[in-house]
Amino acid sequence: MQIPGQPRVEIVVPVKNEENDLGPNVRRLREFLDTAFPFPAEVCIADNGSTDATYEIATILSAELPGVRVVRLEQSGRGRALKQVWSGSGAEVLAYMDVDLSTNLNALLPLVAPLLAGHSDVAIGTRLAKGSRVVRRPKREFISRSYNLLLRATLSAHFSDAQCGFKAIRADVARELLPLVQDTSWFFDTELLVLAEKAGLRIHEVPVDWIDDLDSRVAIAKTVGEDLRGIARLMRSRVDLEPVRQQYGRPRVLDPRTAFAARLLRFCAIGVLSTATYALLYLVLRQGLPAQVANLLALLITAIGNTALNRRITFGVTGVEGRWRHQLRGLVTFGIGWSLTAASLWLLHTAVTTPHQAVEVAVLTIANLAATVVRFSLFQTWVFDDDAVLNAAPPARGSRGFDSRSSLVAPVASLPALLSPDREAP
Repeated sequence: MQIPGQPRVEIVVPVKNEENDLGPNVRRLREFLDTAFPFPAEVCIADNGSTDATYEIATILSAELPGVRVVRLEQSGRGRALKQVWSGSGAEVLAYMDVDLSTNLNALLPLVAPLLAGHSDVAIGTRLAKGSRVVRRPKREFISRSYNLLLRATLSAHFSDAQCGFKAIRADVARELLPLVQDTSWFFDTELLVLAEKAGLRIHEVPVDWIDDLDSRVAIAKTVGEDLRGIARLMRSRVDLEPVRQQYGRPRVLDPRTAFAARLLRFCAIGVLSTATYALLYLVLRQGLPAQVANLLALLITAIGNTALNRRITFGVTGVEGRWRHQLRGLVTFGIGWSLTAASLWLLHTAVTTPHQAVEVAVLTIANLAATVVRFSLFQTWVFDDDAVLNAAPPARGSRGFDSRSSLVAPVASLPALLSPDREAP
């Protein structure tokens, strides 16, 4: 409930050593809020660990400008600053933006309006969606797009831009979600969005006009390393999102054919990697072993890796439960694949007494691709079926935990049924 006199929107500006940009940009932001923004709004400067005159300037601004306050944190970290300020705010909607104001302020109202109306739970500015107008260096563009593609591949993320410094969240949602976010630095944004999406929250995206800050001090190599570690942690973690899902979740329905296509693409990508690894291993092992033995060992090693990758990435099964059962069933599919490749190798040696190794590899690669089709069918219908990976995404109300399988899987009866042009849409 909104208390009279409290702002409906609080905009946090996290800063560290920004003595040059802080004054003019906060004044510009405050002027915009006073003249062009229809809701009462407060600006909070969150100084996290500055060693220059940033805090002193922030203190002067808070005394000079109504609707500006300052919070001082001794430790650095954008996520830490946002978490502390947002957790103690009395506003209905909590937002943040970078101090450089790279994002055009005209996007602020479209960002927060759906949250104030209750239509959405989280809102993000996106530089990567249709309608965005972005001016930035090719290197930064490449890194940004690659990072968001990586999030799609590893965490099944569906939002388009994880790290644009222009986001907002409803305060009631934040109170439930913030305690679950562990990161206190640059990965904070990504983790918050991933958890929100897995909990079934609605994420509203606003295409923005954005101009790159040429004075950006983000340490790209360090940030990339932190992001990769954060992704790995989220892939392993099981966060209990059920309370958030029960209170705020909105079921997302995927067309089964779309889910199947996404799963098939992942399986094919892993299959290509496995086939290349298999061929390389075979060539190495063939230097000192007979063809059949080299084939058996190369296929066994790649089959174990293939099952593990498909378990986690294609079918979204996490945790240790059932891991050995899945590997055992995977080895059965390996046996079928091995029989196909062994038979093709036997036929080759029957037809040609001493075939060239390149011919052997070509024949075995074709046979292995055929075995891959069989493996996908068995993975789909048997290997992981006991884990209910064919349920619709995301988890239904009453399910427990954060499981990355929820964003991809859907009921699949059979490949022919899905590909049939006469099949009715659900």
